[in-house]
Amino acid sequence: MKVTLGGLLGDALDANRRGRLSHFITGADSPAIALFSPAHRAQNIEGDWYGEHAGKWLSAAARAYARSGDAILGAHLREVADYLLSVQEDDGYLGTYAPERRFTQPQPPKPPSWDGAPALRTWDMWVHAYLILGFVETARALDDERYTQAAGRIADLCARALADGIDITTLGNHHGMSATVLMDAALELYEEAGEPRFLALAQQVFAQANAHPALRLLPAIEDGADASEIATGKAYQLLWNLVGVVKLCRATGDATLRRAIEAMWENIHQYHLTLGGGPWGGVAHRSREVFNARGTFSPLAYVETCSLLSWIQFNRELLRLTGEARYAEEIERTAYNDLLGAFAPDGEDWCYYSFPNGRRVHTTYWRCCKSSGAMALEELPSLAYALDGDTARVQLYGPGEARLSHPAAGTLVLRQHTGYPFEGDISLEVQPEREATFDLRLRIPSWAEGATVAVNGEAVRVPVIPGTFAAIRRHWRAGDQVQLLFPLRPALHRQVLRNVQESRAPDGSAVHQQVLDLHYVGMTRGPLVYATELVDGFKTEETIRLPDGPQDDWLQVLPVADDGEGPGITLQLGYRPPLLFWPYYRTGGRADGAWRLTWLSLPPAS
Repeated sequence: MKVTLGGLLGDALDANRRGRLSHFITGADSPAIALFSPAHRAQNIEGDWYGEHAGKWLSAAARAYARSGDAILGAHLREVADYLLSVQEDDGYLGTYAPERRFTQPQPPKPPSWDGAPALRTWDMWVHAYLILGFVETARALDDERYTQAAGRIADLCARALADGIDITTLGNHHGMSATVLMDAALELYEEAGEPRFLALAQQVFAQANAHPALRLLPAIEDGADASEIATGKAYQLLWNLVGVVKLCRATGDATLRRAIEAMWENIHQYHLTLGGGPWGGVAHRSREVFNARGTFSPLAYVETCSLLSWIQFNRELLRLTGEARYAEEIERTAYNDLLGAFAPDGEDWCYYSFPNGRRVHTTYWRCCKSSGAMALEELPSLAYALDGDTARVQLYGPGEARLSHPAAGTLVLRQHTGYPFEGDISLEVQPEREATFDLRLRIPSWAEGATVAVNGEAVRVPVIPGTFAAIRRHWRAGDQVQLLFPLRPALHRQVLRNVQESRAPDGSAVHQQVLDLHYVGMTRGPLVYATELVDGFKTEETIRLPDGPQDDWLQVLPVADDGEGPGITLQLGYRPPLLFWPYYRTGGRADGAWRLTWLSLPPAS
């Protein structure tokens, strides 16, 4: 399958390739790769995580090279991968740590603590998990099995360490979640190489995770635990672990695992996402990067860009496992809002944290989120379309095309002509190499009430239900045109921040008194979240009173501006000058320091 994305996502992918992926790492002398030199490795006892950038860059750069054919990027990819192979030690070790600080050495005992950190801070297993993923992706892009073999040697070293009695949960922060991510890497290697020992390694990691009192991944999920209650509730790590659990479910067919991971997805989807699809935390909690307690809301909450990557990947794996439209919709929502909202159009800069209400702040050179964001963008082309047997699926919308190797139709080209996500009309050109009968499934967004689907100008007689795939089975010929229309209308969303004080009456009975009851309103139009800049040019918050009349009288879509990046929306309150809203990702101009206000407060009685 070869996919080319245009529009907003295509522009972001091109900027990503020309920017960070072409500049951050270019060869063995790049700072992020020099960490792996034997001289640096021999004396590094710092316990840092910076080695993760190598595997992340390999993953993203390999995908970017495979889709673009960028010869310079391809040369850098091979040079870096070959250098890493050259410094891999005989036993398979390929980290950045001195011998006494490696994951092959048992951790000294340490009393339990809230952060679940080992006695000696280490990210060694984490770095190796990313290296495995990076090598597997590089092997695919360069068609060179040496890199798969290098990944296998890492996995075999990990397996020997565990066989020698080391508990993987003692090797990573957050009660081991920063080490048990190895499960995902081992299963990716298993899928690529087909070697049962890699599946066995993943199963051993999963068993040790479930035996840890604080982690207990599967028992916690089965018992209905909230995401914030598993280990430290660290969003990035927990979601990456869940990616591995979905892969394990697919590899083993375990129905118990499937029920558990679907329940955890429901929990996160209902309680732990911003309006723009980002996992969020940092409200009255010990860390900015852990899930808030269930039911907590604040417009000032943190979204770590790294967690966007693992949330997209979690939905990717559930989409592969189930084929359900809701997972594709979450990928699209996150991509068009919080992911693009953290990305700068120069392709270099990213926000470490983003906020529904807050200032845009571009992060520094070594931050993890710059590599995670670049990796997340490169996930999107492979998720836009899918081929399952003879069924073709359109999963993400936006200009572009896919070339699929169809068993009956030969090369099947699906080409989208659309102004989506700013416009709701999509023309899908279907070009099979040979006439053939097959299913074409088209995702109908959950917000698209009244959506219509037609083929060559005639309405199709199939269910068109928001939140599902509309399935069209027919004899397809070159030049067939599918027309989709998704009505786009501004929609308002409500949230409440409540705080209840509990005390005791003189008779000892419990008394509950509500001391905080703040109401907020946000806005979407189709897949896009909208936000406004600082109110009146300087206010970071504003309480508004919504008019009583029909919404269309006071919430109006403006004509499309010359920049082509979609219309604004005016909120005309009557008692003050109108407020102007733009798509969240570009509110304030996508510049460092720009303010975005997604949620405005309402009077308590609203």
